[in-house]
Amino acid sequence: MAAVEFRPKKIRLVAGACAVFLVAVFTVVGLLLGDTPTGVIFRTSDQVAMVCLGVLLACGVLLLTRPRVRADAEGVEVRNVITAHRFAWHDVLHVSFPDGASWARLELPDDEYVSVMAIQAVDRDHAVTAVRTLRDLHRTATPTTEPGDPER
Repeated sequence: MAAVEFRPKKIRLVAGACAVFLVAVFTVVGLLLGDTPTGVIFRTSDQVAMVCLGVLLACGVLLLTRPRVRADAEGVEVRNVITAHRFAWHDVLHVSFPDGASWARLELPDDEYVSVMAIQAVDRDHAVTAVRTLRDLHRTATPTTEPGDPER
């Protein structure tokens, strides 16, 4: 099976719309700051700072579009909002999607796991396809042995 890549779908649309909204609102507020009846004097630097604040907040929201999972016959790379990890398939015990969870996860030895934020429950069919594909790659890469076989 060839390499596959999955990214969240709905959150990308929502985050993009929110980012545009934040920049627009902070730009309008920044432009309107110069004319207030309160007696407070806002300078051009204050107006620019408001626009920059909107851009920074929009960039923060756009971080939610960063998650991605890439997998091939050798292993899986999970990139979440900030961190990225690569695991060989033999280090992964299971690909799971627990009931009520927001996203899938890779079960690792010693009761550890890594969340796969690229596969989100709100994406429904896309998430099901992604989990099944990862499970197929994992099954192919980690052949099972018969019960009682001491090699595994």
